[in-house]
Amino acid sequence: MWPILTLFPIPSATRSPVLSGRMHLLVDGIRPEAQAEHDPQQEAPMAEQMTVVLGERRYVVERHWGVTPTSVTLGLPSQVAVDKADRVHLYQRHGPAVLVFEPDGRFAYTYGEAVADPHGIYRDPADRMFLVDRDAHQVIVTTPDGKELFRLGERHRPRWGAPFNHPTDAAVDAEGRIYVSDGYGNAMVHRFSADGRHELSWGRLGRGSGQFMTPHAVWVDRRGRVLVGDRENGRIQLFTAEGAFLLSWDGFENPMDIWIDPATDRIYVTDQVPSLHLLSGDGERLGRCRPSLNGAHGIFGDSRGNIFISEMNPPSLTKLRLLP
Repeated sequence: MWPILTLFPIPSATRSPVLSGRMHLLVDGIRPEAQAEHDPQQEAPMAEQMTVVLGERRYVVERHWGVTPTSVTLGLPSQVAVDKADRVHLYQRHGPAVLVFEPDGRFAYTYGEAVADPHGIYRDPADRMFLVDRDAHQVIVTTPDGKELFRLGERHRPRWGAPFNHPTDAAVDAEGRIYVSDGYGNAMVHRFSADGRHELSWGRLGRGSGQFMTPHAVWVDRRGRVLVGDRENGRIQLFTAEGAFLLSWDGFENPMDIWIDPATDRIYVTDQVPSLHLLSGDGERLGRCRPSLNGAHGIFGDSRGNIFISEMNPPSLTKLRLLP
């Protein structure tokens, strides 16, 4: 069953041309006030290119990137990942769950028919895809062409204080250990061995250090630190691989997703201001921009310096094309 969407009417004069009908969508933490602030005219074709700057890099914002054939329905874009061949995997809340595009935007193929509730997608250094199936309480691991390798968690068997209870995201460290943020029921992070054995868990509901309201995103940096996007607490918390709290970074409005560029070790965080933040490994804010209309739910980059974000409202797979 697909997640429940909250609907509320808006006047036809202010309706976004991207959305049909007389209803606006409120999904997965997109605040009503953020939607009310949205200027629908921003979705109209622009005479000039929109550019943004992050640190010393500038990007052209290309919304609705990728060519989707008429035989494939584009649903709500939840998250996005890029494989080692620079193919872009859009994880959407519609079947099939994953739409794959070539680096030039041509449509390639689909997979993920077994996914019930797509939330987070991650590509690890071994080029495996981790599909977080939120309301099925499971993580499905596949090859980039969709061949299933293994699963974490028991399908439709949620657990309080143990894996899983509406998980949100996954990440892998340099030793192959798997981390899952868990999520909408539990307020925890779980660590698994490379072969999928549950090793340890940490976190509980709250606002103190090492506690979470909604652990919505997870990533592991070169130093082996586990970064967790603690969404409703407005911060990124950092832990050791054993779950010991290190420190936290604030200055975010409901952080949604994390991506670390393996080429530079710089950290990218999306939030619901809406902003895209660029940080150094020490947490210094190096830049901030507004490439999304109401906040990107997912982010990932390719080997060429381009960045892809998934936007839910209005729905868009958006490319930030790096300028020379």
